[in-house]
Amino acid sequence: MSIDPRTPVIVGVGQTLNRPADHGLVEPLDLMATALVAAGNDAGPGRAILEAIDVLTGVASFVWHPVDPAALLADRLRIQPRSTQLTATGGSYPSKLVAQACRLILSGEAEVVAFAGAEAMASRSAGRKSGEGAPWASQDPDEVPAPPLFGKDVLPFTDLEMARGITAPVSIYPLFENAMRAANGWSLEEHRRVMGDLSASFSAVASANPNAWIREAMSPDEITIPSGTNRMISEPYTKLMTANIAVDQGAAVILCSFEKAMALGVASDQLVFPWAHTQGEDRMFISERPALHRSIALEAIGPRALELAGLGIDDIDRIDLYSCFPIAVQMGAAALGLALDDPLRPLTQTGGLTFGGGPGNNYVTHSLAAMTEGLRAHPGEIGLVSGLSYFATSHAIGIYSTTPPPQTFRHEDLQGAIDRNPVEVVDPDLTGEVTVETYTIAHDREVGPVAATFAVRGAAGTRGWATLSKTDELRSIAGSELIGTKGSLGHDGTLELLNA
Repeated sequence: MSIDPRTPVIVGVGQTLNRPADHGLVEPLDLMATALVAAGNDAGPGRAILEAIDVLTGVASFVWHPVDPAALLADRLRIQPRSTQLTATGGSYPSKLVAQACRLILSGEAEVVAFAGAEAMASRSAGRKSGEGAPWASQDPDEVPAPPLFGKDVLPFTDLEMARGITAPVSIYPLFENAMRAANGWSLEEHRRVMGDLSASFSAVASANPNAWIREAMSPDEITIPSGTNRMISEPYTKLMTANIAVDQGAAVILCSFEKAMALGVASDQLVFPWAHTQGEDRMFISERPALHRSIALEAIGPRALELAGLGIDDIDRIDLYSCFPIAVQMGAAALGLALDDPLRPLTQTGGLTFGGGPGNNYVTHSLAAMTEGLRAHPGEIGLVSGLSYFATSHAIGIYSTTPPPQTFRHEDLQGAIDRNPVEVVDPDLTGEVTVETYTIAHDREVGPVAATFAVRGAAGTRGWATLSKTDELRSIAGSELIGTKGSLGHDGTLELLNA
């Protein structure tokens, strides 16, 4: 088969993991450098391909904020990319970086493109406890020019959402999760089993992944039932159902043109071809989404990615769905028509952000690395990787294989079509009798339930937000089904439940 010389290919991937108790403290730059060197060695040429990088991107860190991390990385490795850039905040950006790299390579603007990222929260926490932490690499913003920003940083809350305390992933995704239970008509116990079985399947994958943070396979009950080591965080999520950012993990990916790969001596069995990529965003403010258990954007970009690749979902052999919380996986599976419980086709390649590890914005770089390794081990198979930002807001899906695509890499942003969907009506002044649409109850490690958040509907169907913080009431409703419950919403946003 003749391959267009400008065809973009993934040629090298690298991952690294550090456990402070075993190997001491590290900083994100250490992990990024180790991962990118590993990616160069994985490609075969090693330093030669690192020196050929035209565009080097640093994936933004949650805990480390130099002006230009890619420039620090280049200095550390003594390489001179033609340009650097930095991503905005968001877990979908590594996937979008692949699409950008493909466009640069196809247009001839670049021959070799790489990106890397890392989090070292485990080292930061260990260093603070021991007093041994050293300053991480930094740059003087007066001396170092800011690189181009890939993407955009946004404030993803309305004033009403902020006033009601609806600002943290761990308090927002449970709202989606409980809404999914209502939409499917599951009882609390049925829902717990669905989440437990799904999470246990991810744990099983992580147990066989040498780059996973938690290698112990866990049962559904161990994951979903609160215990001394697995406390309730925000109903229905225990700690083992939330993204685990307390890790030291780094990953990197290198792409180049097919022609450049051959010139550098990359082995043909190392090549993984991006086939197609789509992206799109749900309404930035969750208040404006008509159904809190669905992703309109995923339902648009998932099928379209398959269409662009000339495939059906049954043609996909390997899958990695973004998995910060169980609901993110359920949304992705629903959009793509995937079963949650297919033992022959698990929905993760890494073990997900709990068990594989959740290094902030860089998780998808790890899933791309794991997918690349899996596809190389099973030539001819086709893989699908999804990415997600903010509150199931910004989505990206890529399709990959060791087989060259039947046509040139194709990419579409479907935002225009997505934006034609209805916008939910929100009433910031809603008061009086309301019905609970969805909810969550936050728990403190020491005292148990401390606050409840409710999405409610008024008599006219408009949505509002409510809270409840009285300890006695919280203890009486914790662990209960509250969807459909009637209440009285006061002017201060406090909800009095009428028939709980």
